[in-house]
Amino acid sequence: MFLEEYRMHTRLFGRRRFVGFPLFLLSVVGVGVWLLARTDTSLSLVVGGLFVLVLFVGLQVGTVGLVGRDAMRDVLGETTLLVFSARTLPVTRRRLLTVFLAKDLLYYILLFLTPMAVGFLPLVIEGGFTLGQVGLLWLTLAGTFALGVGGSLALAGLASRSRLAVVVLVVAVGAAVALDPGLALALSPYALYAEPGPGTALSGAVGLAVALVTGPLLFEPPTRVGTRRVEHSRYRALRRAGGPLAARSLLEVRRSSGSVWKVAFSLGVLGAVAALLFDRIVVAMGIEPSAGIGFATLLGLGTFTTYNWVTQHDGDREYLRYPVTMRAVFAGKLRAFLALSLPTGLVYLALAGLLFPRPELLLGVVVFPLLSVYVFGLTAYLTGLSPTELLFDTALFALYGAGLVAVGVPLLVAALAFEGSPLVAAAVAVALAAVAAGGGLLLARRAGPRWQDRLRAGS
Repeated sequence: MFLEEYRMHTRLFGRRRFVGFPLFLLSVVGVGVWLLARTDTSLSLVVGGLFVLVLFVGLQVGTVGLVGRDAMRDVLGETTLLVFSARTLPVTRRRLLTVFLAKDLLYYILLFLTPMAVGFLPLVIEGGFTLGQVGLLWLTLAGTFALGVGGSLALAGLASRSRLAVVVLVVAVGAAVALDPGLALALSPYALYAEPGPGTALSGAVGLAVALVTGPLLFEPPTRVGTRRVEHSRYRALRRAGGPLAARSLLEVRRSSGSVWKVAFSLGVLGAVAALLFDRIVVAMGIEPSAGIGFATLLGLGTFTTYNWVTQHDGDREYLRYPVTMRAVFAGKLRAFLALSLPTGLVYLALAGLLFPRPELLLGVVVFPLLSVYVFGLTAYLTGLSPTELLFDTALFALYGAGLVAVGVPLLVAALAFEGSPLVAAAVAVALAAVAAGGGLLLARRAGPRWQDRLRAGS
């Protein structure tokens, strides 16, 4: 499976560009940490934010449980992974998925987390960090990532048995964290980093062990593949609402493992991360940022995951068989993307009203849809119908990240400045989001002709 992953990406991007990705990530983290240290930014806040980010990425990667079910059924278009080989090899599906999970853990730890931890070495030179702390940071970041992956897989496995049990578990965990946030931290690998010692090592390993053990055990691989017929009334309703191409994308998401609930899960995780970050900012910096602008920004940037689900089963060349242009394909993808992401994001903004001032969240109702359009346009233009694979390209990743930062950072600054100048911050946020949405629509219109030309050149 390691060879499968490595060969796929080196064939797509070339060995140098793919292997250069960790070096690029190392340089970005190193420069960022050094600059933050120069501006007297709280190091504990930076490290805490890094842990939250790694947990979020782990939860997203853990949706391999959903993709894995589709891969085991061999319904990923022209892609056939080794995880599907239980039909031809004397290996159980559960064992294949467990090995697949272990491969992903090691793969992402080496490719992403190791450069992140090594990026803190400039602080060792300046005396703000020790080599031992860098090693501890790497170890606990790896544990946090594994906790996210295992927890997400466990939820996917539980959902394959009982969706009601998932709802009950999520509500129970959310209530426990809200009542005692310290308990959640104590049962995570972050506890070992915050207070190194045998006690925190043992307590921090509890949540990790539970997630990694129960995830593969709860996961129920599909035992058979049946024929699922599309309800004609549903298809006709979707076709009337958004056209045949949008209807196809929506039905593909609905019929894949996790259905549309994986969209809600992805944005829900990001909403929880946003709530935690805002709480830490208030404690560490003593300011009250705009929850509306901040939540809308993080949720809007997180709709990249929705784009990934909408294009999960697509391949550029398959549309050459149909009498449609790529411009029409991307227009259909946009309608499907908005139909999935906007209602979900707005629901989470409404739920945030239970924790934050409700009038401020009205700004999020304006900013979130506009920013979502920008994210769609940028992603479609740069990555086409293969967002996950192409973002392993170092140069493309840097360009895509710069595009997100160019809009996301000013919006987050506006959220932080809201307490001092609410009217100015609100006006700047709305104006910036509107300009970004206009650029996103332009990129979305150009995405079709761009990838149409590439298809013709390739054929």
